[in-house]
Amino acid sequence: MASCRACDLKVLVTTVCGLLTVVTLGLSFWRIVVRTQRGNSFPPSTTPIKFCENGGSWENGRCICPEEWQGLRCTIANFCENSTYGSFTFARIPVGRYGPSLQTCDKDTSNAGNPIAIRLCSLSTYGNIELQAAKIGNCNENLETLEQQIDSIQTQSKNISTEALILTSDASKLTADNITSVAKVVGQIFNTSRKAESEAKKTAVTTVSQLLDASEDVFRTAAAADNEDTLATLIEQMEAYSLSLGNESVVEPNVAVQSVSFPSEGTVGPANVRFSVQKGASDSLVSALTAVNTNVDGLNPDEQTELQILLNTTKSNSTAYGFIVFQNNKLFQSKTFTASSNFSQKVVSSKIDENEQDESVSVEMVFRPKYNQREFQLHSYACVYWNFLTKDWDTHGCHKDRGTDGFLYCRCNHTTNFAVLMTFKKDYQYPESLDVFSKTGCVLSVTGLTLTIIFQIVTRKGRRASVTWVLVSLCTTMLIFNLLFIFGIENSNKNLKTSDSDNNDIDFDNNEMPQTDIIATPNCKCTGIAISLHYFLLATFTWSGLNAAQLYFLLIRTMKPLPQRFILFISLIGWGFPAAVTGITVGIIYSQNRNNPQWELAYRQEEICWLANPEDNGFIKSPLLWSFIMPVSIILLNNVIIFIIITIKVLWKTNQNLRSTKNVSFLRKIIGTLSIAVVFGLTWILAYFMLISNDDLRTVFSFIFCILNGTQGVQIFILYTICTKIFLSKFSEVLKSLSSVGRVKSLPSVTALRLRIRMYNMLRSLPVLHEHFRLLEPSIINQENDTI
Repeated sequence: MASCRACDLKVLVTTVCGLLTVVTLGLSFWRIVVRTQRGNSFPPSTTPIKFCENGGSWENGRCICPEEWQGLRCTIANFCENSTYGSFTFARIPVGRYGPSLQTCDKDTSNAGNPIAIRLCSLSTYGNIELQAAKIGNCNENLETLEQQIDSIQTQSKNISTEALILTSDASKLTADNITSVAKVVGQIFNTSRKAESEAKKTAVTTVSQLLDASEDVFRTAAAADNEDTLATLIEQMEAYSLSLGNESVVEPNVAVQSVSFPSEGTVGPANVRFSVQKGASDSLVSALTAVNTNVDGLNPDEQTELQILLNTTKSNSTAYGFIVFQNNKLFQSKTFTASSNFSQKVVSSKIDENEQDESVSVEMVFRPKYNQREFQLHSYACVYWNFLTKDWDTHGCHKDRGTDGFLYCRCNHTTNFAVLMTFKKDYQYPESLDVFSKTGCVLSVTGLTLTIIFQIVTRKGRRASVTWVLVSLCTTMLIFNLLFIFGIENSNKNLKTSDSDNNDIDFDNNEMPQTDIIATPNCKCTGIAISLHYFLLATFTWSGLNAAQLYFLLIRTMKPLPQRFILFISLIGWGFPAAVTGITVGIIYSQNRNNPQWELAYRQEEICWLANPEDNGFIKSPLLWSFIMPVSIILLNNVIIFIIITIKVLWKTNQNLRSTKNVSFLRKIIGTLSIAVVFGLTWILAYFMLISNDDLRTVFSFIFCILNGTQGVQIFILYTICTKIFLSKFSEVLKSLSSVGRVKSLPSVTALRLRIRMYNMLRSLPVLHEHFRLLEPSIINQENDTI
């Protein structure tokens, strides 16, 4: 008879679990079908799969190739293969670049660790790729010693310029002090009073080009410590050099210098001179893509134009015009404008010979910004020039002109270094609203957690106060997190309308200089939600860790009582530790980004109100790692260890006095194991499997993770409320009272009696396990009068 009753109970539990599994799997399948249909509704990409080869990227209707490749699909080699020159060996070198030798200076030399020689890969007159002879440096020279030889430039300019070129061949190793030393040396080579050789000056242009490959942070540090205006002096000397090339040009990957010269006697010079830079297959400047036109009527950009400047003067006795294009603005370190994107910010310089004093000169410019149009939308721009007095960008004398062809037009009434400072709005891909499956799971969890909290408080007598307090605190934090997730995880900015055209929102009457290149719509509410989600989810894990520690002391170390004021102690940890971690994280991020109006995006995402994802190579410094992943991983590791210990030593320990059937014993072990696993939050371990690279496996684990953790509140309600003796007893009494009103009164009483007999037999058959489970099951009779 007892065996039949046990079988009936097992069948009942199995049926309920089966129904829940079928419903869950059905909703999961329905969710997959809906997402698949949504995914198929998007139009197919107009770009063939893997159209751009060899690392090329498809941007704005064409392949942007790395320096080593060119062509429509980046399939044409644009480099020199591995080579040797004497005793030196060289790796692959892109065309137009100097490659360092693999041999470096000995550790006992002044230039230890730097390459001994460099070699140029260039194009011949007929367009063939060829290697030039290697230039060998002196290992006893470094940038600091070169700086001390400035007075010798007049006689040793070629050697000094070559040494500077070799010493800057590896820009990744340059420090802020190196930047300052190179700028001093090269600036004096361009200085006309030093009378350096023309070949040395051309080599110096290459050195500046290599210098601009150094990181932005190095330049920022060098500019902050530059008390002698070294970078500004270099720029001014390069402007003067641009007037001395005659009608020649010097074009390097990051710098292009162009000069137009006319006889000074008996010749009427042109009134208008136009300098153009065309688009290339890569971001590097190429001599074939720069051109100068004289006696032109005005600007004439076409689809291939990237930059164009028109120098217009009413006088006609100018003898020289000079132009410089810098691939980026690293030499122009602004104190008011911060660029956080990696978009190309070209700077163009125009200058008229110093003997010409024409106050009526005007400059017209047109820029076509290069940026990822799929991720960003142009918000506005400012026409600026570099003010050498303030050492910063300025808008005085410049204003914007309206254009309708995708170009940005500027006009200034003076000549100097010009740039367009652009601001963008990031086109964030906001996720869709929570679907029915997610909302259903969260609503069920909220309902289950609420009922569990009420049940635990109402039935707290006969149970240890600490056991009830920990479980109620855990359910409370989980309940608040679910509510915040349902109603606050989505950023309200997703409902803001954006313009379909980049130029629709631009104010052409306002030429105010921006402070940053990325404009974000502030949302303090979203930031507050992110902080709250961070706190309550971290508090949930903290309370699960405290629950694990408490069960360890109660079940394993049963002979030692809990310390005094245990509830107060665990409360300080459970509620205080997450608050400290969250507060410190927000405080550090704000202190590091206080000057940035968008500091909050360093803490949270814009797509959803949650912690920001780390950028490329920035995972170690990300707040997501140190303020969430690390503490959660430590707590989960602790819970796993305690779970294994309790499972082996308590739940699945062989009991010699066991008198019940094996089926009932096994069922009780399964229920006890699941109960501990749920409150320990062990299903969150599946989140680590979502980091695998295989998309199919990651999708499977993502759905399993969402199902198990989205219904965690329901699981707690079933295991810690429905499956308790008190609930079953009260539920049977309710059924009995309801059935007594009906026609058949005997069946409910029999059902209630059978439930009581089954529970009695189960408890009676587990005398040893009963002592262990009395701390896990709130309905077990306990004469202690502890209260919350």
